[in-house]
Amino acid sequence: MEKIVEQGLLYDFYGELLTEHQKKIYEDVVYHDFSFSEIAQANGISRQGVHDMVRRCNHILEEYEDRLHLVARFMKIKENVGMLLELTDDPELARDELAKEVRLISRQILEEL
Repeated sequence: MEKIVEQGLLYDFYGELLTEHQKKIYEDVVYHDFSFSEIAQANGISRQGVHDMVRRCNHILEEYEDRLHLVARFMKIKENVGMLLELTDDPELARDELAKEVRLISRQILEEL
C-alpha cells in the first residue's frame, strides 16, 4: 500500500487517540501536504521538531494497528465484498434473485465502509 494512503487509513482509524497538537501537525503533513518548514513556521517549532512529531505519530498509529488490526480487517472485508460483487456480475447469475440480493447487500456494505 502506498505510504500516504497507509498513513491516511491509520489516521482515520486511530487519529482520535493522538493529542490535539499531534493531530494538527499530522493532518498538515498527510492531508494538506504542507512542508515541514511551513508547519514549523506556523506552529513556532523547528523543522526537526515537526519531523520528529510525524515520526512519533506514525509510530503510535502503527502500534495501535499492530495491536488492534482494524485497518487490516477493514481492507480484508472490502476485498471480500469486492470479490462477491465480481462473482455476481456473471451474466448467468445476474438473473438469479439471490445474486441480485447479494450484489445489493455487497454494495451497501462497501458504501458503509
